[in-house]
Amino acid sequence: MAEGTDRQRTEDDAPGDEPTVAVRVVRSGGFAGLRRTWAVDVDAADADPWIALVEACPWDDCGSASASSASNPRGADRFSYRLSARVRGAERQADLAESDAVGPWRTLIDAVRSASAREASD
Repeated sequence: MAEGTDRQRTEDDAPGDEPTVAVRVVRSGGFAGLRRTWAVDVDAADADPWIALVEACPWDDCGSASASSASNPRGADRFSYRLSARVRGAERQADLAESDAVGPWRTLIDAVRSASAREASD
């Protein structure tokens, strides 16, 4: 399981401060049924691009139909995604089938994966 964070601290941060933006992506399924997790935690100084990514996603459109399709992806060896985001204390969650992980969802997933990979290589 891969897990990482992209947490950049500023001088104004006190120990224990919560990040302004926290996003977690869990991908499960695929050929071996493996679960991968990527995460990013960002402080206020670097939050604007992440807030834009999170707010571009249609969180309110992810009702029970999306949750059921994510837990039973159509087709063999398909991935499903569980995304959770906290922006300025407001929490959101979405369950997506691989076929639903497009547009702003795909952009957010790829950004979190990329940030986690950079953190893991540091």
